[in-house]
Amino acid sequence: MGLMQRCSYVTMALDLPLSNGAAMNQFKRVASWLKQSRGAVAFTGAGISTESGIPDFRSPGGIWSRSQPVYFDDFLASEAARLEYWHQKAAAHQDFFQARPSTGHQILAAWQAAGRLRALITQNIDGLHQLAGSTDVVELHGTARYIACLSCGQRSDADPLVRQFLASQEVPGCQACGGLLKHATISFGQALEPSVLSRAAELAEQTDLLLVMGSSLVVYPAASLPETAMLHGARLVIVNRDPTPYDERADVVIHDSIGSTLTEIDRCLATLP
Repeated sequence: MGLMQRCSYVTMALDLPLSNGAAMNQFKRVASWLKQSRGAVAFTGAGISTESGIPDFRSPGGIWSRSQPVYFDDFLASEAARLEYWHQKAAAHQDFFQARPSTGHQILAAWQAAGRLRALITQNIDGLHQLAGSTDVVELHGTARYIACLSCGQRSDADPLVRQFLASQEVPGCQACGGLLKHATISFGQALEPSVLSRAAELAEQTDLLLVMGSSLVVYPAASLPETAMLHGARLVIVNRDPTPYDERADVVIHDSIGSTLTEIDRCLATLP
């Protein structure tokens, strides 16, 4: 599909109210591409997890609207910064650990199990894709379900250590080596793991269909993945509540709930010959 065709189609998707028939055509189109794909990849952001009840940190009322995030260099240098970091993580802990996979998580896991998806790339740190049953998940920003030692690399389940912190109000240290402990997530100012970023870029280069769901596509380097995919000839589908910088270049844009959208696409898949 040429650039002019893409832009013409997306203008319809963005600027005109869609009738039920037009929306169904979108769902059928994506379902057809998904069935034909030789290695579709899903790329998810916070929007898929807000449907599980996890607040978007950047939204009004999110944790970053109430407090400034702790930068990695400050965490390393300052005991006070480490205490603030643990307070912030403890405040978000229950949201993560009480949440259950949304309809969107479950459908993506089912598609992967059926061979429809090669892998998932996520900006989220909640581990809900794995809870839903997805297996090949590239976590760009790490996971809040584990605590990691910055010295020896030992990992532990987060829940017991967060509970220990809440009871004592003291930042725990590594039992193995005494090193600094933080969640196994990427903090502001901390570099992404090169191997993780390399794997995500490889998937974007090799896919013929990239399904972006619940991402604003403004946080780099993650936001460069759609560009990489398109440069290598992939179709781009965006499902997001709000517009993104890639909307005018995508093949299909749907501004609606991820769960309801994927449900309709899944129904269309089931009817394809």
